Amino acid sequence: MAFEETTAGPAGPGYVNNKDAQLNRLRRIEGQVRGLQRMVDADSYCIDILTQVSAATKALEAVALGLLEDHLRHCLAHASNDPAQLDQKVTEASAAVARLIRS
Repeated sequence: MAFEETTAGPAGPGYVNNKDAQLNRLRRIEGQVRGLQRMVDADSYCIDILTQVSAATKALEAVALGLLEDHLRHCLAHASNDPAQLDQKVTEASAAVARLIRS
């Protein structure tokens, strides 16, 4: 998956006020994924691995929802004076929600 580079809002990305918290969450998830690798390497019981996969998935979903909430509060607020930009930001947010729902 390639990462798309986009322009942040006038005061930076929407998560700028929660950046440290988001990074901490992502580091914990990274640790969970490493733990999953160790479990597979150690031939752990499938259900135990699936339980941990579910936990990591829910943790990633929480990060995604937090980023989306920050986007809505920050980026949409800054775009509210320009109808075309606001429409674009709403479309972006709707697509992000759709991706979360489909996953």
